[in-house]
Amino acid sequence: MGRSLLKLTVSLVICLAAGWAGSLLTHPSLPIWYERLAKPDWTPEGWVISTAWRTIFALMGVALWMVWMQKPEAPGAVRSALTLFAAQLVLNVGWSVLFFGMRRPGSAFVEICVLWVAILATVVAFWRVRPASGVLLLPYLAWVGFAAFLNGTIWQMNSR
Repeated sequence: MGRSLLKLTVSLVICLAAGWAGSLLTHPSLPIWYERLAKPDWTPEGWVISTAWRTIFALMGVALWMVWMQKPEAPGAVRSALTLFAAQLVLNVGWSVLFFGMRRPGSAFVEICVLWVAILATVVAFWRVRPASGVLLLPYLAWVGFAAFLNGTIWQMNSR
């Protein structure tokens, strides 16, 4: 039980730390540039975005823990799932760097499309190890799909 709780804590910390790292570039006092961008009327309020991300990162942490704790008949499946998870997490933080840090919505749009595919691959890999862990990543996949659409719209609105 103690080892399981430790792994759950580490899993949550990894995911929430990635969210924190990305948020360093999105803090309201930093991206004055973002406030000046033309955005569609359906852009969510900041509190909605931050609440969604905190929830998603917590779900990601639980899903990560579930896969990490699984003792599969094929250990390679767990390794592959964890590798995909790490890759999509790096891409997640990278999007914040491109969009907010470098102020490159076009590059960020391309990157978030790659991120979405990486999340989809992670969902499939997690599902194969433990179906419930894949289900926990579905809100993340949906939210990043929405974020990609918003990113693309902002890019188009501001590239004129």
